[in-house]
Amino acid sequence: MRIVLLGAPGSGKGTQAKTLMAEKNIPQISTGDMLRAAVSAGSCFGLQAKSTIDAGNLVSDDIMLGVISERLGQPDAQDGFILDGFPRTEQQAFDLSDLLDQLDQPLDAAVLMDVGFDILMKRLTGRRTCSLTGKLLNIYYSSQAELDECLDAGGELIHRLDDNEEVIENRLAVYRRKTEPLVDYFRSRGKLVTVDADGTIDEVYDRFRKVLGMDVGSD
Repeated sequence: MRIVLLGAPGSGKGTQAKTLMAEKNIPQISTGDMLRAAVSAGSCFGLQAKSTIDAGNLVSDDIMLGVISERLGQPDAQDGFILDGFPRTEQQAFDLSDLLDQLDQPLDAAVLMDVGFDILMKRLTGRRTCSLTGKLLNIYYSSQAELDECLDAGGELIHRLDDNEEVIENRLAVYRRKTEPLVDYFRSRGKLVTVDADGTIDEVYDRFRKVLGMDVGSD
């Protein structure tokens, strides 16, 4: 199974990808993961990426494609992969399609995790971290018992500075601007599938499996 994962911050795509990764035994590959692995391995494209990053510049599409090609050639990606964070632009999507054709690893689907704006805002602005345990909580979605457990033990519910409404609205606006062309790109090629990502983790994963043609409820 070879998929591209699309979803706004707070859509839960990382959570669902990790569950799918464990079930199908395929890697979730993010842009950051690929770059770190390539730099650590000292590969040809990894060295190019390192010199670019060290100079404070953005890694070019050509280098990123080379890094992706190296990563997808690794043994753990031969039975499939979940690409998260790439492509980010329509041109990158074109280039990725060409690369996967060359590798004879055509994409099965681009999965869009679809969540309403109001829900995304609650998920992101409501995030809190327990100062004692590091457990991630949400003032809108965590139970009162979970919140009280941290507070009663003498902990604090820490709110990240960048989890404020203004910053998050900007992040979501940037995401929509960059992602809408990708949604259209994959839809026009018959690759786009959409998951209603509102609900519990298990409910969303059942929908996730269904759109990918997996047998819901099987072991």
